[in-house]
Amino acid sequence: MPACPCNSDRDFDQCCGPVIAGTRPAATATELMRSRYCAFATGAIDYLGSSHDPETREQFDPQQATEWSSKAEWHGFEILRTDRGTQGDSTGTVEFIARYSIQGNDVAHHEIAEFRQVDGRWYFRDGREVPVTVRRDTPKVGRNDPCPCGSGKKFKKCCGG
Repeated sequence: MPACPCNSDRDFDQCCGPVIAGTRPAATATELMRSRYCAFATGAIDYLGSSHDPETREQFDPQQATEWSSKAEWHGFEILRTDRGTQGDSTGTVEFIARYSIQGNDVAHHEIAEFRQVDGRWYFRDGREVPVTVRRDTPKVGRNDPCPCGSGKKFKKCCGG
């Protein structure tokens, strides 16, 4: 049996497969998030639509999801943090990184996803991408500092203007 794409170290048929097939509901928000990653990785676009919260389902674009799913090469999935989202909760969040490449570019999609439970079933509600923090290796050039291009002018009168 193939390994589950969600990196759970379990077989797909014992992990996300039954959730995607609809034979077993996701027990937690984390399990739903894992199954949604697998749905992207395996092209199960109908499952992505059905696991989207009915209140926000109009935001889901099956054509765009199909295109993304088929063009990407999926490399792995990592859960960073969860908040609530267990069987006794009505809402939960899952912070994760989904790794894939598209057109030769490696991507580490870092997101915080929101979920809610309705009548004992978990749904994906919305997600927000975590911005990438950029660290400078060199000090920031001030407006009145010499321009680093070597022109001899102040930065504000040259490249910073």
